[in-house]
Amino acid sequence: MRDIERYLNVRSAYGASFSPGGTLAFLYDATGVSQVWTLAEPRAWPEQRTFYDESVGFVDCSPTREELVFGMDEGGNERTQLHRLDLAGGVDDVTNLTDRPGAKHRWGGWSHDGDRFAFASNRRDESVFDVYVQDRDAVGGDTDLVHEGSGWLTVQGWSPDDSRLLVSEAYSNFDQDVYVLDLESGEFVHLTPHEGTARFVSATWGPDGGVYLATDHDRDTLSLVRFAPEDLGAGLDAMDPVVEDSEWNVEGIAVDHDTRRAVYSKNVDGYTELTVGDIDGTEFTERSAPALPKGVAGGVSFDADATSMALTATGSSANTNVYGVDVDTGEADRWTCASTAGIPRESFVEPDLVRFESFDGLAVPAFFSLPHEVPEGGAPVVVDIHGGPESQRRPSFNSLKQYFLAHGYAVFEPNVRGSTGYGTTYTHLDDVEKRMDSVRDVEAGVEWLHAQDTVDPDRIVAFGGSYGGFMVLAALTEYPDRWAAGVDVVGIANFVTFLENTGSWRRELREAEYGSLAEDREFLESISPINNIEKIRAPLFVLHGANDPRVPLGEAEQIVEEAREQGVPVEELIFEDEGHGIAKRENRIEAYSRVVAFLDDHV
Repeated sequence: MRDIERYLNVRSAYGASFSPGGTLAFLYDATGVSQVWTLAEPRAWPEQRTFYDESVGFVDCSPTREELVFGMDEGGNERTQLHRLDLAGGVDDVTNLTDRPGAKHRWGGWSHDGDRFAFASNRRDESVFDVYVQDRDAVGGDTDLVHEGSGWLTVQGWSPDDSRLLVSEAYSNFDQDVYVLDLESGEFVHLTPHEGTARFVSATWGPDGGVYLATDHDRDTLSLVRFAPEDLGAGLDAMDPVVEDSEWNVEGIAVDHDTRRAVYSKNVDGYTELTVGDIDGTEFTERSAPALPKGVAGGVSFDADATSMALTATGSSANTNVYGVDVDTGEADRWTCASTAGIPRESFVEPDLVRFESFDGLAVPAFFSLPHEVPEGGAPVVVDIHGGPESQRRPSFNSLKQYFLAHGYAVFEPNVRGSTGYGTTYTHLDDVEKRMDSVRDVEAGVEWLHAQDTVDPDRIVAFGGSYGGFMVLAALTEYPDRWAAGVDVVGIANFVTFLENTGSWRRELREAEYGSLAEDREFLESISPINNIEKIRAPLFVLHGANDPRVPLGEAEQIVEEAREQGVPVEELIFEDEGHGIAKRENRIEAYSRVVAFLDDHV
């Protein structure tokens, strides 16, 4: 039987970008951390182009030169720096373009002529993001601050004539605005003035200078809409529908400005559905539906003439790879050959999509996976709760999950209230004072598991990371008799100290979801697992990164100390070179080998 290290050596290739000469650049974790690699043709032997100990976060090829920009932080601190790599040069032909290690830099894309690029950064004030434009051959501080922000700004891209930038501002994960920034005049035109909360996301320029975006304004799901060029700044009445679906989210559109070819995606019960065609104003003419593995796909990059595109695809039983898709036919060809570490693909398990009824009658979706052979008396179950909470568990490849399944565990992945993908109403069912209703959903899911004759009800594990780590701790304290063990990965133990110590640039966004320190402190204290620790019964494993800027290390330290004082069996593992999650393969192997041994002992 294959051990955990074998499963954690399953590789991933993703985040592809075509150069103007047809070279495919992408990220690949063959060395243990994601680095930049290139390919000249499908399934050729790839060439490694960067050789760092830290993970590379993204890659984007210039539209006019054989060069690219990539981003990388240090030790998971999320203070990304931008670097330029000459594809025609040697492996050391890399230039640090930003060289401000104390600041975050969030990529905003190349101008169409490839002479400039844009980004957002909190250089001026750690708590806010400004917009910058920089020449491709400038380095360090030689850049232009083109707009001072007052919050969380993101550059979405350059207009077709490179005279304007599309900029979004987030007030929370469910309330955003979109603006057009004129680079000559500095005028900042508000496209989406609105009252209340509404999402205006995935904004992109159209070929004619109009703007496409996805919004749930005055509707429950995200629809694709357009502002015509003459209507930029005319308000929401000027939005024209392009693609609407009353049940599922239309997540966004990618457009090639020269050919008007485009692809949009829908999220249908967690699965991606892509449609490729031509866009002309609000008219979309379908060409094809790509034939990809059943699961999740995205990250579109058109080649030079937009006859084909590269994208990343993954499924529960298909590890992550880059595919090339013929725009006319939808025929897909896998470009990368990310290894499964010798594990037969047919051994990987596909989940069943189920729904269970919660305490108030709400139907909660979940992915339920059973091992190929269910042991007599039923399988132990790992209840794996996603982070966010504005997120969704989707059917993508997870090597740890497949290890559990191969070793006799079932895996249950609920999308409790507050998850995205099921409409705006569903996402707001856990806001602030309703926070614990999502924990009650987890308990209802355990009730559903108890009714399955394939499950051993005495061997159920709570497992989750980030906000999912809070859910683990809350489930262990609110429903202590339900659990055989808990695994908390970079989780929140105390909402007050979490909000006090999280990165200043994130605090306002998080308070919009959880409640504010000024107005909701008493409530936040009441729901914090650290203040209910006397109820915990199950053994606990706590895993964290010392450099975590989102959920600071103090959250792990608090829960470990208090649980031990209560006599709870606790194991703690801290990595000094990790941030919000465990990214390096050698650390993942150590971490999850310890987790597996812990569960073997207690479950």
